[in-house]
Amino acid sequence: MNQLILGDCLEVMRKMDSESIDLIFTSPPYADQRKSTYGGIHPDNYVKWFLPITEQLLRLLKPTGTFVLNIKEKVLDGERSTYVLEMILEMRKQGWLWTEEFIWHKKNSYPGKWPNRFRDSWERLLQFNKNKHFSMYQDNVKVPVGDWAKDRLKNLSETDMIRDNARNGSGFGKNISNWIGRETVYPSNVLHLATECSNKNHSAAFPDELPKWFISLFTKEGDIVLDPFVGSGTTAIVANKMHRNAIGIEILPEYYELALKSSQNNELLQSIFQDVS
Repeated sequence: MNQLILGDCLEVMRKMDSESIDLIFTSPPYADQRKSTYGGIHPDNYVKWFLPITEQLLRLLKPTGTFVLNIKEKVLDGERSTYVLEMILEMRKQGWLWTEEFIWHKKNSYPGKWPNRFRDSWERLLQFNKNKHFSMYQDNVKVPVGDWAKDRLKNLSETDMIRDNARNGSGFGKNISNWIGRETVYPSNVLHLATECSNKNHSAAFPDELPKWFISLFTKEGDIVLDPFVGSGTTAIVANKMHRNAIGIEILPEYYELALKSSQNNELLQSIFQDVS
């Protein structure tokens, strides 16, 4: 519990207890990116490299647990790589359920232009589970209902007071009156977060709010959160601030030391994280 571990995540995880983890939240090295950091993995080899890791993650996850994977395809020779889609298909063969896909909209990304595309301002967060029934605490991530409700709910028509099916025959419908008196509502699966983070010394660190949102949604206090590619320690540190137990694994000594230092600079973690290298 509450350990920061230096080592190859595949080897470390093989020594861990089965069905012991409530949430896995991680962002592995993307294919052929961060070469100066992690050496890079060619898109053609990515699925083969990653599947042994997901096999161990499947073993470690509790039946009620969730695996959230932050990843994004790259553009190669003017075409989107398909390695993420191929990986999803192979993970389903392993026994994973691809339950949901969230989008992280990087609301402060810089503009850009290339001959055949514009700047990417989003990344995927893929949700996988072992079962259709898993722990999910939706009320923890409710958001303010928004200014739209002030005018929209003033004068409701007869159809606004019932479940009015869509006119396109899709079978979907809504009852507008359900929002009367509500101050908070459930969010969509698009997260609008800036890219700034407290750690500027890692080449691919994400903002604290990203793991915080998913930890709030899928865990309760005392649960165990694992990040097998913990990098500078963001997931583990955020989890511990939220009174969850955290296990972080990092293969590079320089980033392991950075994560260890970051955790020790936080009073809550000063005596909790352990160097077990």
